[in-house]
Amino acid sequence: MYTTDDRGVLNNYAVEPKMYPAIYPSPEQQNRYALQGAIASLFVVALVLVSFAVS
Repeated sequence: MYTTDDRGVLNNYAVEPKMYPAIYPSPEQQNRYALQGAIASLFVVALVLVSFAVS
């Protein structure tokens, strides 16, 4: 969408979306995030151990 000001200068800046506050995660979501982090850490450790075993 292009707009011009009163002098006829083109204004083609992006339209900014409306801001909204973030919602703090519930205790259930926090536990899920902790579980996902633990699984991801174990996966990375397993990849490192496999890479050492192969080399």
